[in-house]
Amino acid sequence: MISITTKTLQDLEFNTVLQTVSDACNTEIGKQKALEIVPFNDKENLMNALQQTSEYLSSFTNNNAIPNHGFDNLTNDIKFLAIEDSFLEVGSFRKIATLSETVNVLLVFLKKFHDYYPKLNERATQVEYTKYIIQKIDEIVDKYGEIKDNASPDLINIRRDMSLVRGKVNQSFGQAMSQYNALGYLDEIKESFVENRRVLAVLAMYRRKVKGSILGSSKTGSIAYIEPEATLRYSRELSNLEYEEREEITRILKKLSNDIRPFLELLKQYQEFLSDIDVVAAKAKYARKINAVLPTITNEKELYFRDAFHPILYLNNLEKKEKTYPQTIELNNENRIIVISGPNAGGKTISLKTVGLLQLMLQCGILIPVHERSKTFLFDRILTDIGDNQSIENHLSTYSYRLKNMNYFLKKCNAKTLFLIDEFGTGSDPELGGALAEIFLEEFYHREAYGIITTHYSNLKILANELAFASNANMLFDEKSLEPMYKLILGQAGSSFTFEVAQKNGIPYGLINRAKKKIEVGKVRFDKTIATLQKERTKLEKTSQILKEEETKAREEGKKMETINIKIQDKLERYQELYDANQRLIYMGQKIDDIAEKYFNNKDKKVLIGEFLKIVEIENSKRKKATAKERVEKEIIKKKVIEEVHVKVEEIREVKKEKKKAQKIESEKPKITLKVGDRVRMFDGKAVGTIDKIEKNKAVVNYGVFTSKVNLEQLEYVQAK
Repeated sequence: MISITTKTLQDLEFNTVLQTVSDACNTEIGKQKALEIVPFNDKENLMNALQQTSEYLSSFTNNNAIPNHGFDNLTNDIKFLAIEDSFLEVGSFRKIATLSETVNVLLVFLKKFHDYYPKLNERATQVEYTKYIIQKIDEIVDKYGEIKDNASPDLINIRRDMSLVRGKVNQSFGQAMSQYNALGYLDEIKESFVENRRVLAVLAMYRRKVKGSILGSSKTGSIAYIEPEATLRYSRELSNLEYEEREEITRILKKLSNDIRPFLELLKQYQEFLSDIDVVAAKAKYARKINAVLPTITNEKELYFRDAFHPILYLNNLEKKEKTYPQTIELNNENRIIVISGPNAGGKTISLKTVGLLQLMLQCGILIPVHERSKTFLFDRILTDIGDNQSIENHLSTYSYRLKNMNYFLKKCNAKTLFLIDEFGTGSDPELGGALAEIFLEEFYHREAYGIITTHYSNLKILANELAFASNANMLFDEKSLEPMYKLILGQAGSSFTFEVAQKNGIPYGLINRAKKKIEVGKVRFDKTIATLQKERTKLEKTSQILKEEETKAREEGKKMETINIKIQDKLERYQELYDANQRLIYMGQKIDDIAEKYFNNKDKKVLIGEFLKIVEIENSKRKKATAKERVEKEIIKKKVIEEVHVKVEEIREVKKEKKKAQKIESEKPKITLKVGDRVRMFDGKAVGTIDKIEKNKAVVNYGVFTSKVNLEQLEYVQAK
């Protein structure tokens, strides 16, 4: 059973994640459920929750989008319906019908696309599919939430009578208004409504002359509102019918309530199912925002988060349009504890929180923003000590509080625990606090717990280096600007860059030197050595990055060359086929030419035809039978190759033409007659020599070290002696 304390939830800001998920829910029940998410106690239920979210996430990118799952909260209606002899109002039944319809659509959809959403469908199969509720409500209530006229035979008759009486009311009122208006008894407005009844607007001086019931008067008293006597009789009849209608509707609603009451548990299941789907959908929406995936859950005790992002920081930076740096962290049997050191504001705490929050999210069924090849183990406990947590209420100092927390760690820590401690050992005298922190770390190590701590204490860095299954790590800093690079590097402790950062922030160099003299020389040298190593590590990182980029480029170029080579090979094969085909045609042409010459000499047609048929039969014996489709494809390929060759031949011809032009221009230039003493060199040569002697069309050229006899046509004039 997993144990997560309230303090751990606060330290890792888990409620911020839950609030974001809750905000993505469509229903009130879903929003509340999202805020109440806690870690799962068994792996099977956890894997179901993670896979359901992963399936819903996939629905955003495939063509089978999951239908709407929204609904109105019916909790109070269901409670009221559970009371014997109670009945619901018509609006509640419309909500129940909509709820039932939404569930039915979802159940049918998930069953149909079972291959896409197996885990969601598995959840859906726990809910009963029925049309009875919808049919019963649809018989009584229309889509606008009103009782239908044909809900009962009596209601049909009552509403028909009401319609007739309303007609008589309007008719009698119209006659009275026409009569008294003609007599000039009415005000300009003529009529009005009082208590939802139609009345005449009679001038006060004539109110006694109009027969009827006075229902009120204007504020000034100048108008009396009178319902005509003839209308009054029909209005009373209408009131009686309206009462009967209300009674009949009550009876109908009671009957419908009794029909639906047996399905109370099913309605609760419906709400539970849709609100569960609402939470899954919200977790999927959140996963899409933070680019989350489902990593491998392994039975081996190891944690490997590759390119892990802190989700809260990622979303905040996204809003500010700032970059978030991912971290890669690994814990396993060979490396159970990591001690991160380095300057403040370098990202140590964020790295620590990233691991804790992502592990907690995953064990609560929420996908996490890591590389898909990441993997992790399910821990029984996650213990955290982040921030000073000074308790004013309990009058505890920072150090007292942290010691109390360490005591809790010692009680609960075991081989299935993940502990995360920020600024380990601080709050007391550095020498004493560091020594006690060292003992705590040894104890956690011997209990085979997994954990990450951040510290500035040198003794903890040394201890991590000495323990076989622990290691140091540091946050990279730029050695020149001392700006953080927000990259965690495993395997080496980090310098705090105390004096370097102080100097960067304007502290006089003289004061820094005085401070250096006040501490042990060995400590300064140790920290300086670490700082130097860290700078070297940074340089190596940059060099490694450059080499990786170069290697990637080389691979890409290699792949390109391989592709080009394959293409060239393919072209050569096709050109060879074309060449062989043309050679065969040339050979046949020569044969036919021989036969034609024989026929020219002997005029023997029989021999001519025999020789020709012999050639045709030999050629046909070499041919292979092909389908019409194969012949067409072969012809297309042949045509394409011929076009390619034609283009290449044209290019070669153009190059030859250009060369000929250049040679012609060169030949047209006035030739310089070379003579003894001229400095010359051979065409396309670099060595310059002097002509010593000319014999016929050859010259003896002296190059200083040796002499050479060269044709005069191969020499060009450089300069006179």
